[in-house]
Amino acid sequence: MRSICLYFKVHQPIRLRKFRFFDIGNESYYYDDYNNELILRRVIENCYLPANKLILDLINKYQGRFRVSFSISGTAIDQFKIFAPEVLESFKELAATGHVEFLAEPYAHSLAAVKDQTEFRKQIETHTAEIESLFGKKPEVFSNTDQIYSDKIGALVAEMGYKAILAEGSSHVMKWRSPNYLYSNAINKELTVMLKNDMLSDDIAFRFSNKHWVGWPLTAQKYVSWLNKIPKHEKIVNLFIDYETFGERQKAETGIFNFLETLPLNVCRKSDFQFQTFSEALNHHECISILNMPEPTSCADHERDLSAWLGNELQKDAFENLYELSEQILHCTDRNLLKDWQYLQTSDHFYYMSTKHHSDGNIHSILNPYNSPYEAFLNYSNILNDFTLRLNRKVRVKTLDMNMVNKDESLPNPHKSSAKKTHKASNSNIF
Repeated sequence: MRSICLYFKVHQPIRLRKFRFFDIGNESYYYDDYNNELILRRVIENCYLPANKLILDLINKYQGRFRVSFSISGTAIDQFKIFAPEVLESFKELAATGHVEFLAEPYAHSLAAVKDQTEFRKQIETHTAEIESLFGKKPEVFSNTDQIYSDKIGALVAEMGYKAILAEGSSHVMKWRSPNYLYSNAINKELTVMLKNDMLSDDIAFRFSNKHWVGWPLTAQKYVSWLNKIPKHEKIVNLFIDYETFGERQKAETGIFNFLETLPLNVCRKSDFQFQTFSEALNHHECISILNMPEPTSCADHERDLSAWLGNELQKDAFENLYELSEQILHCTDRNLLKDWQYLQTSDHFYYMSTKHHSDGNIHSILNPYNSPYEAFLNYSNILNDFTLRLNRKVRVKTLDMNMVNKDESLPNPHKSSAKKTHKASNSNIF
């Protein structure tokens, strides 16, 4: 028996409003509610509700033989709660079937994994608790933001109790190895690394409606014939697809929903594959070897590295300025500031600052609400400067109060030294 793990990523960033230099110190609300709701409503109508209904119908029609996995970012969940609770209800219906798995990820869809270990852990714990609360089961499999992975990131995820992590499996990353096996993390062999079949995933996500592509038009029957060409000893095919592919990026008129609707029948009747969730596949297949990835990889852009978010000086400057606030955040208890801190970490903000061209340039421009990377950088910097002023005011007051208590009691402040040690350990760039 061979397995297909069909995984959908659901993510919507909380977009920032235009924030002028003269707003710094005078405004404290950073979000473009109008466009956030407008875009979300469009994607809900085009994708989330019709795709969820179709998947539920397929699960029922094939009596559980069709199974899928999802990860839903915390920023998407927060917006569903505000603007579209019916979407969360439709995901709960899927969860109730027992044939859909929900994965853990960093709550804010952030890049904390490559900078701040403490923040990374905190976001995973927050997201895991939210998923368990919504869908009734604690996640066992972890998907980092855009499958950012390294040996050290994997070891940390294993330390937190997860059984498996998703990672990029393109030829850039794997070289001569196949992604169609399970591998072990190089530091902690208890963690299984599950790799994206890059070619077959992107045939659906990116090439489906391209009339100049040699594979067009793509039907479920043709797709299954490609699956059947995979050598028999390669036991698992992981398909990682942005959920917005269905109806939003690939419009309904392209036939993308018909493709999804007819895929289970063709897989069941014309192949030796069966659909499984990631956790189910872990119980059916064994790791064949250790996978060494000392440097971070991702599923983004041609390079499959971190350059989509940290490839130029604008991005690096904004990123460093953000995480310079980590020590102060450890002393902050203000709920509004902590929520803003989460949302400012979302990877999309740095993606919008990309200056990439050529093959990746079109992708960056399509998803970008700004006219230029420099506009994105300036807007983000203005907001971060205002956030820093607010944080300084809150944390300074708290620090003064603590110092007064310690002075009166003539005792040293144990929290002060431990906070410094925590910051040093958590904010060093260990990944």
